[in-house]
Amino acid sequence: MKRWDVLVEVSPRSEIADPAGTTVERALRALGFSGVTGVRIGKAIRLEVAAADEADARTVTEQMCERLLANPVIEDARIELRAAVAPESSW
Repeated sequence: MKRWDVLVEVSPRSEIADPAGTTVERALRALGFSGVTGVRIGKAIRLEVAAADEADARTVTEQMCERLLANPVIEDARIELRAAVAPESSW
């Protein structure tokens, strides 16, 4: 088994309202950052997965997203994988 560093970014689907993102966007404009648009607030989850190869690591991570890490009805999950280079993650 090989260890994989995994980053899962979960964000609201584009058709779902994001009140936190709207609030931050307004606040940034109030602070003078007029060029900011499309703010979306989500979450980042970092973990390590033991798997035979990258495809297996992705499959396991997708299953985690479907069952716990993201709500597939209202959220999208983006997965990044890389081979672990040290015993501890170094994102």
